[in-house]
Amino acid sequence: MRIQETMTVYDKLNILSDAAKYDVACTSSGVDRSNDGTGMGNCKACGICHSFSADGRCISLLKILFTNECIYDCKYCINRRSNDVVRTSFTPDEICTLTMEFYRRNYIEGLFLSSGVLVSPDYTMELLCATLHKLRKECNFQGYIHVKAIPGASPELVQKAGFLADRMSVNLELPTSESLKRLAPHKTRKNILTPMRLVQNGRQENRQELALYRNAPQFVPAGQSTQMIIGATPESDYQIMKVTESLYQKFELKRVFYSAFVHVNEDSSLPARTDGGPPLLREHRLYQADWLLRYYHFQADELLSESSPNFNVFFDPKCNWALKHLEQFPVEVNRADYKLLLRVPGIGYRSAERIVKARRHAALDFDDLKKIGVVLKRALYFITCRGRMMYPTKIEEDYITRNLLNVGERLPMNVVNMGYEQLSLFDDVRFDSDKVVQMG
Repeated sequence: MRIQETMTVYDKLNILSDAAKYDVACTSSGVDRSNDGTGMGNCKACGICHSFSADGRCISLLKILFTNECIYDCKYCINRRSNDVVRTSFTPDEICTLTMEFYRRNYIEGLFLSSGVLVSPDYTMELLCATLHKLRKECNFQGYIHVKAIPGASPELVQKAGFLADRMSVNLELPTSESLKRLAPHKTRKNILTPMRLVQNGRQENRQELALYRNAPQFVPAGQSTQMIIGATPESDYQIMKVTESLYQKFELKRVFYSAFVHVNEDSSLPARTDGGPPLLREHRLYQADWLLRYYHFQADELLSESSPNFNVFFDPKCNWALKHLEQFPVEVNRADYKLLLRVPGIGYRSAERIVKARRHAALDFDDLKKIGVVLKRALYFITCRGRMMYPTKIEEDYITRNLLNVGERLPMNVVNMGYEQLSLFDDVRFDSDKVVQMG
């Protein structure tokens, strides 16, 4: 371990922002809280204005670790105890200065604060709580704050942080307890799920309190999220989606994030390094399926099974489901209910809402669907308008598959390029002593 005794705030920022880049559970606000006139910043329900790095990571928040020192030796983590990397930590005052100065310059809309585990979970959580308390109470920062709860920390500290933050998250790390034992033996599933349950119960109790006392303090008003590393362990997509479904149902999570495994350590327990880079296409398919669970009323068992445990690399999960269930098509858009429309490839949930509203006034045809936003080049094989298909076609899997392959799927640029690069927010910023100064 290399510990740098004298280090500027800028040096620390370079190290601890870079160390935070693998944590993708970075979300917009989801909470509406206006400024009360006594401080700086606010939260809007529409969320935070986002910027994205080349690999699709959100950089609209000041995303940093409190420290990259850690008592654990997780085999997949760049900050693991046994790695010989430069170690440093912020102080609560430094994080407050960075957050306030970046916010004043409109570089950020809020703070995302995570941490390695320094000394012990309680010791680290106390430092995070002290930082948030100073930021909220002394600096009067009323903007968005997302903080990581440290597994193993006392319930009192997690609760204290919950009344200071807008969103909290506890990283599940790996999909199953078996994989956790293999790659992160110092962590247990129980220690990870305990703060999740505490946040869930705290939010339920807080909702009841707010119903009685409108001005009661809010506890994690934007909910909680988690992250799983994908590709470091041999779980199938089906196993991962079943875990995801369970988390949404049992813990009322707002989001589950998937992080494609990045090979940063050499270890016999990890997958061999390949030229293909992180499994970004797989990560993309999991996000698509996650969307279907949350907004399209699908269940994990409908998308995958033990006999077919992984997503199709050529088609998105909804299109693949439709090809395997052609007995439900074609769908008459002027009569089908909302949930059935959601299952048609090329029809999103907003397009389905528009169809339901528009057909109350007149029967729709294909030109109307195009104006509404339906992607007809995908939907035309699965729908009829006024009893007619757009073109003469066959409701046969091979026929539709060949035609859809010719159309192709529009993938995000990071998936197309299969590259991994972290974009720094701070390339055009330098620090003068303890002050943040804009270059140029």
